[in-house]
This record gives sequence, structure tokens and C-alpha cells, in this order.
Amino acid sequence: MNRLAAATRWSRLLEFAERRLPALTRLKRAESLPIRLDRHRIYVLPTRFGALFSLVLAVMLLGALNYNNNPALLLTCLLGAASYQSVFQAFRTLNRLELHAIRTEPCHAGEPLRVALHFRTDARPRRSLCLRVDAVEIRFDLPAAGEGCVHLTLDAPQRGWRRLGRLRLSSTYPFGLFEVWSWLHPDVAALVYPRLEPQAPPLPLDPAEAQWQTARGSGDELAVLREYRPTDPLRTIAWKASARHDTLLVKEFERRRGRDVVLDFGALHGLDREARLSRLARWVFLAEAAQVRYALVLPDQRLGPGLGAEHRHACLRALALQPGGAP
Repeated sequence: MNRLAAATRWSRLLEFAERRLPALTRLKRAESLPIRLDRHRIYVLPTRFGALFSLVLAVMLLGALNYNNNPALLLTCLLGAASYQSVFQAFRTLNRLELHAIRTEPCHAGEPLRVALHFRTDARPRRSLCLRVDAVEIRFDLPAAGEGCVHLTLDAPQRGWRRLGRLRLSSTYPFGLFEVWSWLHPDVAALVYPRLEPQAPPLPLDPAEAQWQTARGSGDELAVLREYRPTDPLRTIAWKASARHDTLLVKEFERRRGRDVVLDFGALHGLDREARLSRLARWVFLAEAAQVRYALVLPDQRLGPGLGAEHRHACLRALALQPGGAP
């Protein structure tokens, strides 16, 4: 309860800061890519180690002045100058850094969502960068005068559009005395498919519709032997049969093809909406694995019949965007 109360108070404090100090907190609308960092959106504060180091320098300064110790005073000034210069080094780590592309891979609800962020740098390498989104934190370096890719793995508990939200990019380079940070809020969302039913029943094949049709051509079962034609490939020649008949014979195969499968949302009685979508998503994969053409019937649209990656993505997308998912 104490953690929940603290999180509630912190959320209210952020909302108040957003209303009163929008330029300081950078809690604002999503931005279109590319996003380029500059001095107007980079902030600097001392770390705990930096605050303790400043206190030590203050004590050293008082001791050197009290005892009129010139070497100690010189050492204090040198350490102070080094820490002061580290502020600019830390600032240069984020300055002119650009987030120019984000790639996401569709996933199913409950599975990890993989995100690739592509950064672009100038002539300086960027060291000890830290990217945090939600509860995920990753540390990385970027090369000079090129592009760097950072891979994240996020949770996707619900189907629909999963927005990345705000990204906090920070660094304590070079000495860890000061932390520089900035907020990135890209206008990017990843599509999360419905959760796959673990133990789904077989495809709904109606016995009256499961009659097999035979089609000549390339397939798995031998249909007939016919005379060789100049356009026939050599691998189709039946050499043993040709030797017995003193003429070249070619094997012609057949393939067995069933009728299209209809995956109907309205036919799944006794299941709630999410359970129906989960079963239909599993049936889409089963139909693709069996190479059976399928049609998807939803309350607001009908897709197919079809087969292949494009049709599968269209069906899973329609399932993911059904009412009741993530906005």
C-alpha cells in the first residue's frame, strides 16, 4: 500500500509539473521522427556521487584556506576544474544525437515485443548511454559518424496498438559526477496480435466440405505415366518403366486439394470475445501450417479465402483491431 500511495503521489506531482512547467518536464505530445536532441531539451543534475564529491571539495577548500596550505589549495582547484569540465563532456554526449527510425516486429499478446531504435551520430562517439522505457533499462555506446541500433524487449500484455511512450535517454559520462538526460516521445506504435489459444481444437472442417479434389501437375502422389516431351525436366522421367517399354515415359503427379476453410467469429458459441479471437488466431496458424486456404469472417468484415504471409497478416491485424483491445 505504501508503494501504491507513493506511486499515486508521484503521478499527481508529474501532472502538476506538466501543467505548470511543460518546458522543464517535457511531458508533451508524441513527436514524429526523426527526433534531434539539442541544448533546449537536455538537462543536467549532479549524481549522489557528484554531490558527495562536491562536499569533499568544500571541506578540502576550507582546510586548505584555514591552514594556508597552498599545495592542498592547488589540488582542490584542479579537482574542481576537472569536475566542472566533466559537465560539458556529459552534455556533448547527448547534444546533436538523433533518433531517426524505430522498427517493431508484430507479436502476440503475452509475448515479448522486440523494438529496434536507430540512432544517428556526428563525428563524436557517444559513451555510456542509458535508455529507459517503462521498467526496462539498457546501456550502450554509439560509434562516431554513423548509425547505431539499440534493441529493446518490452511487455505486450494486451492486443491492439502498443505505444512505446516516453523514452528517457541519459548518461553519466565521463566521471559519474553529473547526469544529463532528455525525454524522447516518438509517435510510434506496434501492433500486438491476439493471444494464441494454447490447446485449440482442430480446424473446423465440415465433412460435407472436406471432399478432396484431384488436380494434375506438381504434387506428391503418382497419377499416370505418359510419353516424354522435349520440355519435360529429366527428373520426371521414369527410367525403369521406360526400359520395359523401350520408350521414354514421364511420371505425372497429382495434388490433393480440399475446399476452403471458413473461420467464423459468430460460430464460436459459448466463448467470450477474447477467447474467440484467441481461438481464431490459433486457427489461422494451423491453416497456414496445413497449407489450407481459409476465410476469416468477423462481425464487421470478411477476409479471404486466401493463403500466405500477406493474408495471414491481414487476418491477424483484423483480429487485433477488434473492439475491446488496446487503443
